[in-house]
Amino acid sequence: MKTKTAPKQLPKIKSFQKYELKPEDLRWECDPNIFEFDSTESLKPIEGILGQERALKAIRLGVDLHSPGYNIYIAGLSGTGKMTTVKQMLESISSNTANLNDYAYVNNFTDPDRPILLTFKVGKAKAFKEDLSSAINLLQRQIPQALESESYVSRKQQIISTYNEKEQELLNSFDERLKKENFTLGQIKVGEGVRPEIFPVIDNQPISVYQLDELIQNKKLTKEEAQEILKKYAGKQEELQDVFKKGLKLSQEFQKQLEKLEQEFSSNIVTGVIGNLEEKYSDSKTRNYLNDVKNSILENLQIFKGAKPEGVTTPEGFTIDYFKEYEVNIILDNSGTENCPVIIETSPTYINLFGTIEKSTDGRGGYYTDFTKIKAGSILRACGGYLVLNVTHLFEEPGVWKNLKRVLTYRKLEIQDNPNFFQFVPTSLKPEPIDVDTKIILVGSQLIYSILAQHEYDFKKIFKVKADFDYEIKRSDKVITEYARVLKKLIKEENLCDFDKTALSELIEISARFAGHKNKLTTRFSKIADLAREANFWALDDGFNVVSAAHVQKAYAFALERHGMLETKLTDMIEEKMILLDTDGERVGQINGLAIYSADFYSFARPTRITATVSLGSGSIINVEREAGMSGRHYNKGVLIISGYFRETFGQDLPLSFNANLVFEQSYGTVDGDSASCAEIFALLSTLSGLPIKQSIAVTGSLNQKGDVQPIGGVNEKIEGFFDVCKANGLTGKQGVIIPTQNIQELMLRNDIIEAVTKGQFHIYAISRVEEGIEILTGRKAGNKTIKGYEPGSVFDLVEKKIKDLYAKSKAVKPANETQLIKKREKDKHEQKARRNIRKNKNP
Repeated sequence: MKTKTAPKQLPKIKSFQKYELKPEDLRWECDPNIFEFDSTESLKPIEGILGQERALKAIRLGVDLHSPGYNIYIAGLSGTGKMTTVKQMLESISSNTANLNDYAYVNNFTDPDRPILLTFKVGKAKAFKEDLSSAINLLQRQIPQALESESYVSRKQQIISTYNEKEQELLNSFDERLKKENFTLGQIKVGEGVRPEIFPVIDNQPISVYQLDELIQNKKLTKEEAQEILKKYAGKQEELQDVFKKGLKLSQEFQKQLEKLEQEFSSNIVTGVIGNLEEKYSDSKTRNYLNDVKNSILENLQIFKGAKPEGVTTPEGFTIDYFKEYEVNIILDNSGTENCPVIIETSPTYINLFGTIEKSTDGRGGYYTDFTKIKAGSILRACGGYLVLNVTHLFEEPGVWKNLKRVLTYRKLEIQDNPNFFQFVPTSLKPEPIDVDTKIILVGSQLIYSILAQHEYDFKKIFKVKADFDYEIKRSDKVITEYARVLKKLIKEENLCDFDKTALSELIEISARFAGHKNKLTTRFSKIADLAREANFWALDDGFNVVSAAHVQKAYAFALERHGMLETKLTDMIEEKMILLDTDGERVGQINGLAIYSADFYSFARPTRITATVSLGSGSIINVEREAGMSGRHYNKGVLIISGYFRETFGQDLPLSFNANLVFEQSYGTVDGDSASCAEIFALLSTLSGLPIKQSIAVTGSLNQKGDVQPIGGVNEKIEGFFDVCKANGLTGKQGVIIPTQNIQELMLRNDIIEAVTKGQFHIYAISRVEEGIEILTGRKAGNKTIKGYEPGSVFDLVEKKIKDLYAKSKAVKPANETQLIKKREKDKHEQKARRNIRKNKNP
């Protein structure tokens, strides 16, 4: 009888030096000797902006191209110098003010609710206002004088006399007719005034009709005579009304004659005064307005005589300026503007941007407004120039963004009330729109630009120029020197201590760390500037007048500590075993992944336990985070890629008859990103093969369906996070991190990690394939595919055998399940037949 021999086991791999990185691979160091100076004292500050050539070209195009829609959107991360660049570029614009104008609103005498806009050359609006005011003041003096002249008084007296004669003639004629019928015309007092009245004449005495009853009682009149008198009285009352109407008509004619006389004597003065203004301001719109002013003055001469217009009542305590309608409301005066207008609006509210129409109380609990209450905003003040806005502020107040789009689309500004929801007294004023030529420069993030471009169909029509500010720059000797000049500019502007070349080298290394790349430097200069300021503080605190590398390191360490409470709390929980983690030993189906935590100043990482379990199934990999609603789209995609990898690698000859569960243990927040894909696939391979994974090694990296390891973000933070936990638990010399090969160029690790690697206390491995990672973690060869399968005893061989075993079990379980299903169906059929027979017996 032949016995089966056990499969040959592959020996464990003892060395992984080909994957291990050397200390010099872990950081780029800036040599201080690259600088040709000892400190920034002898260095000239930079004049322009470093590393934003693409953005500068775009801004230059937008600034110099004056065509519709060529407004500018400046996109980039905060701290990249967007606002500084805009300020410097706009300040360098030549003092070309040829396109500037002055704007003023004046009264529309035909329709006061629609004020008229007058446009003047620079400085002319102010002169026009002064000239018109002087003209009105002159007319206030000369019109009364003209109406007091002898010729005017004589003509007026003639008109009055003629009127009196006609009025008297009318009354006398009526009185004569009354006397013929024993009536006479008199007057009675009514309130504070008198009115004409007809009196019957009895015994040569006029009496009131109300006294007739008394005369009847005294038997001076009979009832019949009294009734006859009353009948005649009623008829004469109608005649009196006719006389009254004729008198009123006569009075109106008299008033017209007087007004005509006043206009005749005032016309020459008004025409002469206003005519002088028409000669000086010859544009058609201003001349038309002055003609309206002349006609209005002649129609309202009473106010120039000091009289109140008829029908006007004034509340107690309030005065009305009847000459206000001749005022000029200058809403923009560029007489003092020497350079092209550049306004940086830090508070772009509706009123600040577009202007407003103010209101005043009328003394009766209401409000009123007129053309003198119209006020301009930043858009008009920047007309002919540039207006810089932060895009996020435009959405803080309702209506601002919507109205800004309307202004830029039609290039017209309509000054209206702020459309807030608590406007109880809306104004009826509709000022004439203003043609504006203001170039808008929005400063914001790439995210907001994308949202606006996608959801606002007209956004790209009105913002045709996009200037992208880069967040990093490629490192070179020239760039490093220019970087030092940027720091020198800060030192000069803020009167900081000079930095020696070791301090500059340290800052530039930190800049590379911020950029996340050995060969690049960050252009988010605000972060570097903050460190420089804090380093200057510590230098002065230590009694030095030159900042050195030690002060920069101290500033950086204090900044991390200042913002590092969350990191400290997580570390404490790991040390107290509240968060379960192993940094030594081996375990099947369990691995240390690395998760990034974003803080306000910096990001950090800490290891997290990832576990995998398998069971009989249909090849589904269940993402517990997704099922619990705690995963993002990128993480879900990474799990689906793992499924694709298994089907590609092990599902070619037989179906994957297992279900797997993947979970981030003790994770209570949202998990996103695909950087845990490698760790998850290693945990699954361990579970299926039964081979334990070294808990002393953490893993980060994503992968594709073909098994290629892909780069991830935050590699420095992840390595440092696991190192800190290992250091707290005690370095054993076996601990380390597996990273993708592509991330080697991004390594800018701390000096204590480099020192530990140099001493062999910590290891960093770079891999490009899944096979390389599983070999490091298990010490067993991954296995090559042959005609007969994977190499015996390899990881993949054990995985394949497990899958075959699960497939065989699933086939054995399937027939039994099918037999049970058939029996159940037969039983249901018999029960249904029995129920039908019972129903038939009950209903024969």
